[in-house]
Amino acid sequence: MISFPAVGSKKSMYLYQTISMEKKTHKRTGCEKMFPEMRRKDRILSPENTELLLQKGEYGVLSTMGEEYPYGVPVSYVYENGAVYIHCAIVGSKLENIIRNPKVSFCVVGATQVLPGDFTTNYESVVLFGKAEEVFAEEKQRAMELLVQKYSPEFMQKGLDYIKNADSRVKVIKITADHLTGKSRK
Repeated sequence: MISFPAVGSKKSMYLYQTISMEKKTHKRTGCEKMFPEMRRKDRILSPENTELLLQKGEYGVLSTMGEEYPYGVPVSYVYENGAVYIHCAIVGSKLENIIRNPKVSFCVVGATQVLPGDFTTNYESVVLFGKAEEVFAEEKQRAMELLVQKYSPEFMQKGLDYIKNADSRVKVIKITADHLTGKSRK
């Protein structure tokens, strides 16, 4: 069992003080936001490689705030024009959580390779912090088409028919990034 220093002790104060935070100003709102600064600067992915991983990732984990605990769920997604789109049923835990608090995080893990003899892992990952909102009409249709194109490209016409028939039973959520980081060890 891992034990942590008691809150208020000298050790806990040291740990708190060594966690570096950076202030970021949100481009659209101008509000300051605080996000953890990445400790291993040598592992930071370039913005281009971060976006590439978001585009090619197979699935992501959406984390929302539940009433008492964080709630993380794997989802299929698409990334376009700086936003992540997911689809979901018209009711459910993630939707309830987003309505209650639209702040979410979204994580994608790309290629990994465990190196047993070195006691480490090669990996690539992206973590996005942002706000989630439901989208409608053309934006919803476009996101659904992109999902079919990504996951079932050989069945586009069948997918388009499915989208038309499922429209009232499906919601599409857009996650707009406030902060985005990519990290890798290769």
